[in-house]
Amino acid sequence: MASNAAAPGKRIDPLAEVPSTQEAEPFEERAALHTSNKALLTLGVMAATIMQILDSTIANVALPHMQASLGATADTVTWILTSYIVASAVAIPMTGWLSDRIGSRNLFLVAVVGFVVASMLCGLATGLVEMVLFRVLQGVFAAFMNPLSQTVMMDINPKSKQASAMSIWGMGIMIGPILGPVIGGWLTDNYSWRWCFYVNVPVGIACFAILFALLPSRGLVRRKFDLFGFALLAIAISFFQLMLDRGQTQDWFQSWEVRIEGGIALAAAWMFVVHIVTAKNPMFERSLFRNRNLVTGIGFMLVIGVLMTATLALLPPMLQRLYGYPVLATGILMMPRGIGIVSSMYLAGWLMAKNVDPRLMVMGGLAIAAFSLWQMTGWSLQMDSTPFVTTGIVQGLGLGLIFIPLNVTAFGTLAPHKRTEGASLMNLSRNVGGSVGISIVTALLARNIQTTHSVLAPHIPAAGLTASDPLVTSITGGSTDSLLAMADAVINQQAAMIAYLDDFKFMMIMTAVAIPLGLLLKRPKGAVKADPDAMGH
Repeated sequence: MASNAAAPGKRIDPLAEVPSTQEAEPFEERAALHTSNKALLTLGVMAATIMQILDSTIANVALPHMQASLGATADTVTWILTSYIVASAVAIPMTGWLSDRIGSRNLFLVAVVGFVVASMLCGLATGLVEMVLFRVLQGVFAAFMNPLSQTVMMDINPKSKQASAMSIWGMGIMIGPILGPVIGGWLTDNYSWRWCFYVNVPVGIACFAILFALLPSRGLVRRKFDLFGFALLAIAISFFQLMLDRGQTQDWFQSWEVRIEGGIALAAAWMFVVHIVTAKNPMFERSLFRNRNLVTGIGFMLVIGVLMTATLALLPPMLQRLYGYPVLATGILMMPRGIGIVSSMYLAGWLMAKNVDPRLMVMGGLAIAAFSLWQMTGWSLQMDSTPFVTTGIVQGLGLGLIFIPLNVTAFGTLAPHKRTEGASLMNLSRNVGGSVGISIVTALLARNIQTTHSVLAPHIPAAGLTASDPLVTSITGGSTDSLLAMADAVINQQAAMIAYLDDFKFMMIMTAVAIPLGLLLKRPKGAVKADPDAMGH
């Protein structure tokens, strides 16, 4: 659908162009944009959304294989994950301006093509530097797809069906990271880790065909790009992430490098806030930050980003290295979260149809997620796979219960033309939370392993290691050095397990502290109900 350019600063109201077939409908039942086949367009939009969200986790289970193939270390291989998330976080703020400038339809199509090309380059990478650069490129194009897909789902549905639309979109956003390890594990086991990226090519081509045929566009708005504000935000996010990535190896603030990186991030963030408040044409409309629901939703998205992404980054290496599960089995053990998410999202849609207070659902979901993390702090090396399954289902139930009411409440008080920027802020917050979460839990894990090892080692008496035990002797051949190495391996395993449990405890506390934020939300005027029938289609 072509769109005409508006005069500078003037926005075209898509409702003014509603086809005559809709003119008899009540205003509340009109969609902001019209398409000839809403079901097929929804399929294309969701396929694009799931494709790009999968790439935030599809490589998780393949990291050990990628580490060996690309010549990376255990510390640097996580850059493959964080580079993608940080690039997305930096580029997301441009979405609203680009959407107004070149049209939401054109931007979505360009994003899909760019993402597919970048995916092919990632599959062809031969070294860590190449991979990180291509993942940055992939993350930039992925950044535009999330807010645009969310906006499209809101725009092509009338208000009465927007909760159902958000439930469909939310399922893709929440289930995508869960399916990533399963698909990545299967592809790595049966083909190669490179197919974790090549798989995007056929999916991307199909998405492009559907979007090209059916996707409508908002009107164009000629407004100046806030280059200075964008630069400040990009510097703040980039240097903050660099500080987190380098802190563990440089002994944190004992290093001048880390101090400088932290200082630059803090200064840029402060200047960005001042700029937003005082600039004539800031990157984000100031009215967005006066919307209490949106600002509270941004805070929740930070927590969800940490909880969702950090957990998915921790569990695959834990299951493979400490419990000895193969790659595909690791992915399958991550799937129960998806079952919980789908179940609770359906429940959330049903509860909203019954006009249940969405704030109670959000706080209840966080409480369930915190409970699941508390369960995880009781894991041990001697247990079977049952706790992974049950805890995953419980955590999925909590996460799914949060997402729909949070999005509907946050966007229910926004004017349609502000949705793209609002969605950009929400996705920016989730990406920053995910990136920060991965860096923090990885740093805590490494430090706690070292600390716990130093505490446990003195409790292994050297004299006791020389005792002759027939079983030990058969394993070590009577060599004291072999016995010492075996004891050190056991200590390392125990230290790693304790460090993982400490990470789960940290995330549990952070989740529990965020629960009272739900009290800051207010219900949108004219409750937005979900259509229970639409939930099943």
